[in-house]
Amino acid sequence: MPRIDGRRNDELRPTRITTGFQEFAEGSVLVETGLTRVVCAASIEERAPLFLRGQGKGWVTAEYGMLPRSTLTRTSRERSSGSGRTHEIQRLIGRSLRSVTHLDKLGERTVTIDCDVLQADGGTRTAAITGAYVALYQALLGLVRHGVLLRVPLAGSVAATSVGLVGGETMLDLCYEEDSRAAVDLNVVMTSGGEFVEVQGTGEEHPFSRAVFDEMLDLAAGGIRELSAAQEEAVRQLTAG
Repeated sequence: MPRIDGRRNDELRPTRITTGFQEFAEGSVLVETGLTRVVCAASIEERAPLFLRGQGKGWVTAEYGMLPRSTLTRTSRERSSGSGRTHEIQRLIGRSLRSVTHLDKLGERTVTIDCDVLQADGGTRTAAITGAYVALYQALLGLVRHGVLLRVPLAGSVAATSVGLVGGETMLDLCYEEDSRAAVDLNVVMTSGGEFVEVQGTGEEHPFSRAVFDEMLDLAAGGIRELSAAQEEAVRQLTAG
């Protein structure tokens, strides 16, 4: 079955990571995956959360939001603490980043990554994770360059993508229209070392087999290797600057 944009089933949408997108943030990235665009900005506070005070550890957390016209029709701004979906995505991004961060080497400080969706065409949470890692790296690199830390306290990179079963075929990196028709939908988070951080999967219409699950994981792993390479190039530009 031909895809909407003519891609192969195992092909990512064109992906670009632009560093230093915001002038005043300690780390910032614009990540573009097809028509999906997310700004990720890292801010550092020189204090740990209350539950970590006095333990010599730091914390990495995230916030996520969508601009009203990031979607086909206007979405109202979230003026309170946010929807259940928003909280779930924020926690996912935070967990993903902490999985590769040496919190005991961060010191008693907090890094918050704000992920704001400028335009949504599927895969906003996965794009946010991919971009947030680079923003986090830039912020931590700044601490090293100012002599606050000896080295960037990251064990490797973390990235994410989506996979779906659409029309009986497994497809990588779904756009919104593909996602809306998917019988099975997975969001997969992995490290650059090939280890899984989280897999979120749903059989929208009916259960799916272990064979299909394994095929989708393999497809995601291939896509994440490409995303990790894009992250590595963005980091290389930061360290060369």
